[in-house]
Amino acid sequence: MKLYPAIDLRGGQAVRLYQGDYDQMTVYNADPVAQAQQFIDAGAKYLHVVDLDGAKDDTTANMETIAAIAKLGGLKIEVGGGIRDEERIRRYLDLGVDRCILGTIAVKNFDFTAEMAQKYGAHIAVGVDMRDGLVAVNGWKEITPEPGVAFCRRCAEAGVKAVIATDISRDGTMQGTNLSLYRELLTIPGLEITASGGIATMQELVELQAMHCHAAILGKSIYTDAIDLAEAVRLYET
Repeated sequence: MKLYPAIDLRGGQAVRLYQGDYDQMTVYNADPVAQAQQFIDAGAKYLHVVDLDGAKDDTTANMETIAAIAKLGGLKIEVGGGIRDEERIRRYLDLGVDRCILGTIAVKNFDFTAEMAQKYGAHIAVGVDMRDGLVAVNGWKEITPEPGVAFCRRCAEAGVKAVIATDISRDGTMQGTNLSLYRELLTIPGLEITASGGIATMQELVELQAMHCHAAILGKSIYTDAIDLAEAVRLYET
């Protein structure tokens, strides 16, 4: 199982939100590049980056920060937040980003998402954020009527190879992740599932690994030392 420590960017700083609420934000490091280096020093090979400003306001204010992180080397980086056209996909890939995550646009323009998945293959993932089982978009502010699991199936049928699934109600809460959701998603043929949101203990990593989850994203748990990243990488990284 791949482990992705997470850096959420807002105003050029590494932050975490509580349940996706921009008004409940904690700054964990004013220097995201230094934070990424700490992850490298702990043995991380992968990094999950979310441009919260991009997700909320469709800006590219954090592009330079992401470029600086990419220049560190040693990390396969996936980036999400505000990626809604092919130009931004190309810009990120040109910076050295390994994978772009399509979120809101995947719902708003499904044909575009299918086209990008066909064109860029493994360099595209779809971020499926759910609240009460329904897909949420626009920085988690808007809830759609479509069930998240059904949307993931639709993505797989359209040729999407990877989904990053987040239960918003668990994100940043340290109350545990939604293991039953991932068990259900892992029944979808041909789709790599990344678990995101609420992972708080090593035992959850044991369970995710046992169900053959492709990857897990670690956020608040590593910032608060509930999970030791170096130990998690040593025990569960493949």
